[in-house]
Amino acid sequence: MNAESITVLGGTGKTGRRLAHQLEASDYRVKAASRRGPTRFDWADEASWGEALSDASAVYIVPDESPGGTDRLASFALRAVGSGVRRLVLLSAREWADTGYAEGLAREEVVRGSGAEWTILRPVWFAQNFSEEPFLADGVKEGELVFGTGDGAHPFIDAEDIAAVAAAALTQDHHHGKEYELTGPRAITIAEAVEIIAIELGRPIRAYAATAEEYRAFLTERYYSPEGAEGSVAMSDFIRSGNDARVSDGVQRALGREPRDFTEYVRAAAASGAWAAQ
Repeated sequence: MNAESITVLGGTGKTGRRLAHQLEASDYRVKAASRRGPTRFDWADEASWGEALSDASAVYIVPDESPGGTDRLASFALRAVGSGVRRLVLLSAREWADTGYAEGLAREEVVRGSGAEWTILRPVWFAQNFSEEPFLADGVKEGELVFGTGDGAHPFIDAEDIAAVAAAALTQDHHHGKEYELTGPRAITIAEAVEIIAIELGRPIRAYAATAEEYRAFLTERYYSPEGAEGSVAMSDFIRSGNDARVSDGVQRALGREPRDFTEYVRAAAASGAWAAQ
């Protein structure tokens, strides 16, 4: 067992649980920290931060996106460095940089200025959204997936690859000061993604390209508050515009290999029973 301990915030989430598993498989001691994880962690409760940081040499940060989250991140980073943490890896997003999203960029600046070694991960939409986020996964299960991205293509990234890059950045010395834009190897439309899933599952799935107005109403009715729906509509409009289709080389730069293709994710998800009838 490696003597160093690594804390994974969001340790029960899409990237966090995969990262914790990969680190443990490499014999690192891991604290999977979240509100419902083995190590309790709540951004809103500073009393929970101490246990998460105890004995940690590196921390993977899934940031607090609620109001005041950037200030809480600054306090956490200061406390982390004071506790002996040497390395911080932040989960950000490529779209935040592309659209100039001020809060997202401010969180990156906090980590850069923390005094620790730092790495910024900027993934695009996760392939796992099709199996783990109800706004897409429900449509796959129900046989009709409603989406708002039109003919816009997107290079969906496998969360396993995000976790692999995070593991490298947390445990290796040469990732300090790097920003990795993380995408899959090709851009596809959501309709194409649905077709790939349908072929793998051996059953038809209809992909319905909604207008922005229809998609807003759909999301508000089934999944989100009006504010949450607006964010998803804006992201969908960005993809629809074609401005989010470019492929980045972050996985290759960090790991020296190609990222997993969407078809690999689909095969693995189907084999795990991700879309099995309940």
